[in-house]
Amino acid sequence: MPHPASEPHPASSATAPSRRRKRRTLSLGNLSAGTIGNVLEWYDFGLYGYLAPMIASLFFPSSDKIASLLGAYGGFAIGFMMRPIGGVIFGHLGDRVGRQTVLVTSVVMMGLATTAVGLLPTYQQIGFWAPVLLLVVRLFQGLSVGGEFTGSVSYLVETAPANRRGFAGSFANFGSTGGYLLAAGFAALTTLMAGHHAVQGWAWRVPFLAGGVLAVLAYLVRSRLTDTGYEPDKAAEDDELPIRQAFRRSPKIMLLAMLFTWGYGVADYLTLVFLPTFGSKFGAISDGLALEIVTVTQLFVLVLIPLTGWLTDHWILRRSWLIGNFGLLLVLALPFFAMAQGALTPFAIAQVVSGLMLGSIMGVAPAMLSEQFRSEYRLSGYSLAFNVGLGIGGGTAPLIATALIGLTGVKLAAGAYLLVGCAMSVVALWMLKDRGRQPLR
Repeated sequence: MPHPASEPHPASSATAPSRRRKRRTLSLGNLSAGTIGNVLEWYDFGLYGYLAPMIASLFFPSSDKIASLLGAYGGFAIGFMMRPIGGVIFGHLGDRVGRQTVLVTSVVMMGLATTAVGLLPTYQQIGFWAPVLLLVVRLFQGLSVGGEFTGSVSYLVETAPANRRGFAGSFANFGSTGGYLLAAGFAALTTLMAGHHAVQGWAWRVPFLAGGVLAVLAYLVRSRLTDTGYEPDKAAEDDELPIRQAFRRSPKIMLLAMLFTWGYGVADYLTLVFLPTFGSKFGAISDGLALEIVTVTQLFVLVLIPLTGWLTDHWILRRSWLIGNFGLLLVLALPFFAMAQGALTPFAIAQVVSGLMLGSIMGVAPAMLSEQFRSEYRLSGYSLAFNVGLGIGGGTAPLIATALIGLTGVKLAAGAYLLVGCAMSVVALWMLKDRGRQPLR
């Protein structure tokens, strides 16, 4: 198989990136650097989600508990809204300046935002300005997140040998899942050690401040990174913006990547976020038990992610693997939601099996999408497509599923939306090429 670093390219091309001729090896340092930023990203999002009721009472006090909670979740949603903007900014920076610059900048911004949440005065201390400052911090954090995941995937895939790109790319989602689990563990440990009363008073700040320590570690790891060898040649840089190149030269790939990611976001948020809530509201299990089951599921997912990335490097084409898993999840979408309305055992089976299917997808999707784009505009195209698809598809999935149940009166309507999301991804995958066995362009 031709080596990415030695792929011939025309010297006369104005937009051809320089390919430094260096031997690519799977470096523990590169894997750690690509993983740790995603750990921090989802540690922050996970903390905010787990502590949302407490944040609601501290920053959005109201006699109406629903209104208060909506204010807190509004801050959560704002982060998703900023992701596409951050994707455009960091994508351009990564394609014009270098991937390493994006990785360092994004992790510094995320670290500052996470630490700032832990230092903010509450509504009782400064009144109206408390929720305003919180929302500003969430905007800042969401902006940085827009470049984190796709930047780390691009770096991992570009620095890996040709037959290790799937395995390397999977570590971005390995970090995301690990960060969410770390947030759950830290939030639970803080509550256990400090007590519920102390957490409501001051101890809620501790997990956010600990995120600042994680950010310092991430900065130290990433500041030592070198270029991937796929950065553009400054002397031959095209005047056209990378994102415009992506739409002009690869419009089909851009649209299909958005469609795929939309469906992927629906599957992700309905199986690992919405299904536990659905089971506790319409089934026979408690909120706490549902959370315990989904946490155990994510532990299995954590192991499965790198395993499936490795598998598609050696045995199965990425496209075939993804179509198979999305197709199976599509067929079982309605049965899963029917089982979630039952007792403990049916719910647990539905949660674990659907989670394992999603984990199989999470291990392969990063490399599959990153490989679609040319290096001149890889980060710009991938970042915008991913963040628009995930932000709209994933960010709205629980809301749409809930609305469908309310409008139709049919509880399985949520499963029908999962079915539609999986179908979207299958259609997109069917029309995309599998480039897993080809040199990076």
